[in-house]
Amino acid sequence: MDPHADAAPTGASPPTVFIEPAGASRAVVMLLHGLDMAPAQLAPIAASLKLPALVALPSGPFLRPGGGRAWWPVDDAARQARLEAGPADLHDSHPHGREHARDAVHALARTLRERAPGLPLVLAGFSQGAMLALDAVLQTPPLPVDALALWSASRLAYAEWVPALHRMRGVRIDLLHGQADANLGIAAGHSLRDALAGVGARVRWLPFAGGHEIPPQAWLALRRLVREVAT
Repeated sequence: MDPHADAAPTGASPPTVFIEPAGASRAVVMLLHGLDMAPAQLAPIAASLKLPALVALPSGPFLRPGGGRAWWPVDDAARQARLEAGPADLHDSHPHGREHARDAVHALARTLRERAPGLPLVLAGFSQGAMLALDAVLQTPPLPVDALALWSASRLAYAEWVPALHRMRGVRIDLLHGQADANLGIAAGHSLRDALAGVGARVRWLPFAGGHEIPPQAWLALRRLVREVAT
């Protein structure tokens, strides 16, 4: 089935999971899950970090066959063919349905600003969620952020991003990528790193010996990043 035929969200999204800090919030964090995932998989680890921040884990608006969620529709046959062809860089991919995901991110950002006004925002994501994070920041209307943590990401719809890349100047960005990533190859991570560093972003490149996954290094780096921007 062609996912472009119906790019409207399917099924009511589960509510956003919020993790309150033990003390006063000094930052806010939005963490966007990857394809076929759900906030419940990430919440226990996020809570264990004991961040000095209000953490929000939203759910993608598209229901997947296995019960997980997606941020935009995915043609599984095409995706499987791509995976069989080897690690990819999605810079020339323009997935339909991203506008719904961006709307959800913006709506949650407004909620966070209301709950914790004036605090810095760290936007983090894994895989599809990482690409959505940058898409929300670079598309119109732009989402202002203080830092980004992008795990196993690639450029996406890059021709749409290029005119707005200058917004990344001076922004702290952690890029974490598996050296053996068979989905979005390490070369895709290198290209994203070079694009962001080339416009003056404060990029911290964090390769690790692994594949398309969220390793312990990602969580430790997120804790460090949040503490760096927390007021």
